[in-house]
Amino acid sequence: MTKVRRQPVAISIPDRRDAALTLGPALLVFAFGFLSPLINLAIESLKEFTPGRVGSVENAAATVQNYYELANQAFASVLLTTFWIGGVAAIIGQLVAFPLAYFIVRRISPRMRTLTLGFLITLVLSSVLIKTYAIELTFGSVGIFRPFLLTLGLSPNSREYINIVVIAGLVHSIIPVATLTLIGAMQSIDPRLLDAAQSLGAPGWKAHLSITLPLSFPALISSTLVSLTFAISAFVIPMVLGRGRVLFMSNVIYTRFSDIANYPSGAAISLVMLAAALAVVAVITFAQARRVSQ
Repeated sequence: MTKVRRQPVAISIPDRRDAALTLGPALLVFAFGFLSPLINLAIESLKEFTPGRVGSVENAAATVQNYYELANQAFASVLLTTFWIGGVAAIIGQLVAFPLAYFIVRRISPRMRTLTLGFLITLVLSSVLIKTYAIELTFGSVGIFRPFLLTLGLSPNSREYINIVVIAGLVHSIIPVATLTLIGAMQSIDPRLLDAAQSLGAPGWKAHLSITLPLSFPALISSTLVSLTFAISAFVIPMVLGRGRVLFMSNVIYTRFSDIANYPSGAAISLVMLAAALAVVAVITFAQARRVSQ
């Protein structure tokens, strides 16, 4: 099968001028609101920190010691904890959000669908602190899930119990966002495809696996990336539910900036975390693009 080569489309000068006028303000906001802080963060991460001061000394000597200090087991443990707990929470969120989005699109009336969407948006916009303490009470001494975990042999003070509580807190915040992301993909799938498959004798579960899942897979990947990004950048949830035993990178960054006032070290950790997150997103995106191109 021969591939059709796409011919380059010539863009006229007026079109380029219109594009520049349209994108110019947005690019300026992006440069000053995103790139400029990142550049300042990178400069600060290369400065030497003097104990007892707030931040680095003006005209401090340039050094990469702030990055060398991160090459230890403690930092690697926090980084690994951040990504594995965030990854588990993101996957569980998709397992719940996917059938929920399908149910909202295909199984309820338009009026109830509108009310459900409003409820999900309310959950997204509600305070993370309120939702976090709701999870704390649910798994606390009078919580409904505490007896269930105790029957599994998990002590409330064990690391496994705290990990489960943190994951539950992340999933609680991820599900509304993931569901809203997947609803659009579900609406774009023609329901007649499922009807045709079932009329030809395919069971309902097989029709969903062969039609619904492949057609919504790109949206599922996007939803997973959004959920993972939210999970690994969470601050309040691991701080409250982690009880000081489960730390995320955001908590370490906050400690370096606020409690220790070691701005160069906090800047270095921030950039390493950003690079790690971008690397994970890039790998998943590249794998998805390669799967589509095959």
